[in-house]
Amino acid sequence: MSDEAPRTAHDRWQQRYDAALSTGKVRDADFTTLSGVTVDPVYGPDDERSVPGFERIGYPGEFPFTRGLHATGYRGRAWTIRQFAGFGNARQTNERYKMILAEGGGGLSVAFDMPTLMGRDSDDPRSLGEVGHCGVAIDSAADMDVLFDGIDLGATTTSMTISGPAVPVFCMYLVAAERQGTDIGALNGTLQTDIFKEYIAQKEWLFAPEPHLRLIGDLMEYCAEHIPAYKPISVSGYHIREAGSTAAQELAYTLADGFAYVELGLSRGLDVETFAPGLSFFFDAHIDFFEEIAKFRAARRIWARWLRDVYGAKTEKAQQLRFHTQTAGVSLTAQQPDNNIVRTAVEALAAVLGGTQSLHTNALDEVLALPSAKAAQIALRTQQVIAEETGVMNVADPLGGSWYVEALTDELERQAEEIFARIRDMGADGTSSSPMTSGILRGIEDGWFTGEIAEAAFVYQRALEKGDKKVVGVNTLTGSVDADDELEILRVGHQVELDQKAELAERREGRDDEAARAAVARMVEVARTEQNLVPAMLDAVRAEATLGEICDALRAEWGSYTEPARF
Repeated sequence: MSDEAPRTAHDRWQQRYDAALSTGKVRDADFTTLSGVTVDPVYGPDDERSVPGFERIGYPGEFPFTRGLHATGYRGRAWTIRQFAGFGNARQTNERYKMILAEGGGGLSVAFDMPTLMGRDSDDPRSLGEVGHCGVAIDSAADMDVLFDGIDLGATTTSMTISGPAVPVFCMYLVAAERQGTDIGALNGTLQTDIFKEYIAQKEWLFAPEPHLRLIGDLMEYCAEHIPAYKPISVSGYHIREAGSTAAQELAYTLADGFAYVELGLSRGLDVETFAPGLSFFFDAHIDFFEEIAKFRAARRIWARWLRDVYGAKTEKAQQLRFHTQTAGVSLTAQQPDNNIVRTAVEALAAVLGGTQSLHTNALDEVLALPSAKAAQIALRTQQVIAEETGVMNVADPLGGSWYVEALTDELERQAEEIFARIRDMGADGTSSSPMTSGILRGIEDGWFTGEIAEAAFVYQRALEKGDKKVVGVNTLTGSVDADDELEILRVGHQVELDQKAELAERREGRDDEAARAAVARMVEVARTEQNLVPAMLDAVRAEATLGEICDALRAEWGSYTEPARF
């Protein structure tokens, strides 16, 4: 590699690629087409000066990262295959995890049931009929022990999709790792934690926004000090899109939430260079193939520019947007469900061509129930076929420079910037040092986000009903499709709830009840101060306090939250 300063963007890319090659960070693989044609690791114009605005496109691995975070693309490292799974009790889900890992899954992603998502124990009267149905039931650290039994948490990246009770559930994960003998400082994974998207779209919160932000700030501080590789906030646009938003709304609301968490970290006195790399994102990959690719590219560019120009991040690591993708659940249809395999494959390919770092592919039967083992395997194989057979990993950002893709990328960025301006204007009072946060809180309070998403969903639904937008098997080509047998779906029986409640009662009986209650009381005392709440919550979890006991104690201290009525 020459010591001469690189003269062009391609020269800079070449230096980065050569450095990765010399240090063994490029996979040893066959980088040829099916016909034996050798392909380059990246493609670009012969003369960069002939492309107006080329600096906004650039090459992979350089600011503004439109074409990807790494010069090597997937030649350096493939995306992580992270299948989202959870159902019934911890024992049943543990078996599914072991199947996923044995079949080539690269990481775990935990789906929790509704009582857990709402911070309720399985024996809470409000949990009746919901235990284990949309995910796994987790009541205490003992359930987390079973969930990861035989799975080395120190060697497995784990993502947890939970927001309201994210911090106590994370504490249970840490305690399970401790009991395995794992150094928690070496853990890696992501925690969703994004409470803003709950108020905007999913509606699973425990308290008013301010107490939730306090908990998130405490978590950011704790992870920055004790678990540096772990990403404590996965900012989720997925649920915003599933609620009916447009691609531009998903992009803008998600990144605005991310900017607000940057402002939260700065308000805590944290160094943006240290905590910004701990923020990750979670996007939807919908069915409009090219629009989704453009959305992912625009997200990287916007984030890099704002982190540098607005929030003062100087290092590339702090400017880079890392994201997980899940194919669009809302695009799946109950009619002709086998068509969902095709939809998922197209959406997964869009995520890969957009440069995702990890990916979950939905199963064909998820519109009807939690995935069966067969459907989950097909979803997993979908990713593996894309990775192993299509050649998409050979070239970084193969669609970069496409007139259509670049125009779509620019347009989505333009629409997102208009939305950012609107949000900041809503929070502008001349005194706030966190204008994006203030704007989001005002938008939540006024129901602005909910109204905008509802309007977008209405417009799309009207287009479906008029036939302007087509969905095969729903409003076009609806004729019968022969099937050898009826689709078998996974059913979670009532016995799961009875067993979970019995185990919970047995665990309460076997613990030191006085110690558990005392630990929860100490946690509440800390909640009344400005001390970090995570250590006290960890102590409560180690004493086998349940999720419901911890969350109910904080509800009693902070109060619950009711969304303002909007007509």
